[in-house]
Amino acid sequence: MTGRRRWSTDEILEAAATLLRTGDAESFSVRKLATALGTDSSSLYRHFRNKTELLRAVADRVLLATMTGHHPTGDWRHRITALALHLREAFGEQPQLAAIWGRYGSGGAGSRLAMEEMLQALRASGLPDQEIPVHYHRLVILLVALITSEAGLSSITPAEFTQGTEQFRVAVLGADPAHFPALSHFAREIRPMGADREAAFADILTAHLNDLAARIPG
Repeated sequence: MTGRRRWSTDEILEAAATLLRTGDAESFSVRKLATALGTDSSSLYRHFRNKTELLRAVADRVLLATMTGHHPTGDWRHRITALALHLREAFGEQPQLAAIWGRYGSGGAGSRLAMEEMLQALRASGLPDQEIPVHYHRLVILLVALITSEAGLSSITPAEFTQGTEQFRVAVLGADPAHFPALSHFAREIRPMGADREAAFADILTAHLNDLAARIPG
């Protein structure tokens, strides 16, 4: 009697990524993944101890693919900006996986490569070594927040986007000046959260790097 096929770790992660592209972390389960692979859950637990570990590994595959083709050049600001844009592009193509990354993080080879590049760029900036960890942490929080938020917006359907835009217009343009004087004053200039996301990403990152540059001694 022929036994069930043994799936490799990479094949399991690819199947998990496929499921997550059409769902989310809440609806995902090891049992569903096992069914998709035609095996049982116990065989998958030989590779991953639990669902969270598996999800972190899926997110790390995106980081690993991004960093494998990443070749840093330029000064520290250019290196950080290039890394941020590469990550934004990679997760923008897989918004559901961006949400996984933002929620569960990662800890594999891809994560280490991204961390190493960020830390090397910060060291090249001239910041004292003792100040680098805190600035690294703040920069990572900023990038994860921006990338996951943008990915979440990009994953909505055209119908959902249209409905949200209409609700935004009603809420803003219909605001009572007596109760919302500032909102009424700026109503025609305020734009929906999903507007100009690329420009907003660049502006926020640039502002943070400008602040960081001002802290460099000399």
